[in-house]
Amino acid sequence: MNVRILLRLCSTIRNVNFEKRRFYCSKSVLKLRERGMYEDIFPDTNTNKIVDLLKSSPQCVYAGFDPTADSLHVGNLLVLMNLLHWQKAGHQVIALVGGATGLIGDPSHRKSERVEMERYLIEENLKSITTNIETIFNNHEKYFWKNKEVKLKPIMILNNLDWYTNVNVIEFIRNIGKYFRMGTMLGRSSVQSRLNSDDGMSFTEFTYQVFQAYDWLHLMKNYECRFQIGGSDQMGNIMSGYDLITKSTKKDVYGLTLPLITAEGGKKFGKSLLNAVWLSSTKSSSFQLYQYFVRTKDSDVEKFLKLFTFLPLNKINEIMASHKNCPEIRRAQKLLAEQVTLLVHGEDGLLSARRASAALFDKSIESFVKLNASELVDVFEGATIVDVLGHPGITVYELAKKVNCFKSDNDAERIITAGGFYVNHQKITNLNEVIVPGIHILSNNTSLLRVGKKTYHIVRWQ
Repeated sequence: MNVRILLRLCSTIRNVNFEKRRFYCSKSVLKLRERGMYEDIFPDTNTNKIVDLLKSSPQCVYAGFDPTADSLHVGNLLVLMNLLHWQKAGHQVIALVGGATGLIGDPSHRKSERVEMERYLIEENLKSITTNIETIFNNHEKYFWKNKEVKLKPIMILNNLDWYTNVNVIEFIRNIGKYFRMGTMLGRSSVQSRLNSDDGMSFTEFTYQVFQAYDWLHLMKNYECRFQIGGSDQMGNIMSGYDLITKSTKKDVYGLTLPLITAEGGKKFGKSLLNAVWLSSTKSSSFQLYQYFVRTKDSDVEKFLKLFTFLPLNKINEIMASHKNCPEIRRAQKLLAEQVTLLVHGEDGLLSARRASAALFDKSIESFVKLNASELVDVFEGATIVDVLGHPGITVYELAKKVNCFKSDNDAERIITAGGFYVNHQKITNLNEVIVPGIHILSNNTSLLRVGKKTYHIVRWQ
């Protein structure tokens, strides 16, 4: 056989095999139900159609993120995980950041109207959450995507302000508004809960579902985007998009909702609730994210391993069997925390979180010298960092005054001489003891001061 023909035949077989693998992989996004990732699929009567569609060709899926804060949080992470699964299966993934819808405010699961944000803040938030998304997708490809021969389709990050800037309001209401029925819109649970509240609901917020629906229509027309995913609180908005697209284009589209990840007490994560664990390292350190997942309850850890890691289900079953034999060592929680921290903060972030976590439980000077000042603050929550310009002969008493460890000179003298002051866990009772490098100043150029049992100050020597 001619060598050229043989090579072409081999290439064709390889491509066919790849296509089979890819379309088999495409079906796996629905198999995510086995991991508990889907709350609802809408419309639920068309599951077979979805399977056939995913088998026939790669599809396009999107999720939206409004810029309500300068970082996404753990509550958003499950949506990003789902998008990553779609990307792994060969589909085109779109993350839609809401430069326009962020100006309106989603009323879902809110008791009152959002405080109106300045445009410049929204623009800054958009940049920050875009960085969140890019970082997580880059970390996934770097640390979790094993098949380097197959290139993942890059995520598309779009801003819906781009297609609303030049929209004529009259034309929009005339051409889009006619597909919405007031009875249906008023019947949405997000609307009903607010209409029955003391504050009621503004027309601005009422229109949010129209704009989110139009976003999907725009993506459908321009990117053939047939799938939208979101938290279970987004079902009403997703249904609005479904109604608009099926009425105006006669094409089938599908919505998939994910379970909400809540904070302690079942409350939704959010900036206004002051309970968020953020994905930006400037707002929540890698240590804080790591510790959040290490503290996962035994009753939740299996569910979280399925939702927040890419570990195969049989591997998770093995881990849980081992965990149940010896739950006190928290093997499952530590693996969960490592996987999530690596995805969100990369290798350096994971190493930092491990160092700080080891120091948290070790409490030895050997552990502390491996940490920088910010990591020490993570370990000793509430500690303040103070930069001190040292000089030869500086005493413990002078250092305590520079750092403002005490309210008054009398307090300083009384507490230090009584044994209530520590430098690097060593009790100091002599006010005139001189600060000595290697003893009072650690090799990482810091000192850990403690007043009483819980008040810490971290000194960075200049």
